[in-house]
Amino acid sequence: MDTRTKIVEAEQAPPGCTVVTGTFDVIVAADANDLSEIRAQYPGDALCVVVLPLAEALFAQRARAELAAALRMVDYVVIADDLAPEAMLAALKPARTVRLEGVHELRKRRLTEHVQSRQIR
Repeated sequence: MDTRTKIVEAEQAPPGCTVVTGTFDVIVAADANDLSEIRAQYPGDALCVVVLPLAEALFAQRARAELAAALRMVDYVVIADDLAPEAMLAALKPARTVRLEGVHELRKRRLTEHVQSRQIR
């Protein structure tokens, strides 16, 4: 399946899905594990990832959406509008929302620190 077809407008995601929000600027194994666990918890629900805007991102929002769409447990990816991400989330009518942006910020910071500590000085 072409993972780009997973990237849809908010209206195209089915109501009642499990929505996972995050920045997805750096995707590490722990992110895939989190999504797999969420998927396993709610096996009957479609899993919709919402890629939130990020001021100081390593990758463009579309690229981050494509990275998230490449994960096999993800059914849909929605790119959140910079102006009203909360209104867009409400329009999705999710069965539940899992917010991972705080976790993503921490993982990105740890990865950055690790890379910087490995630099040859």
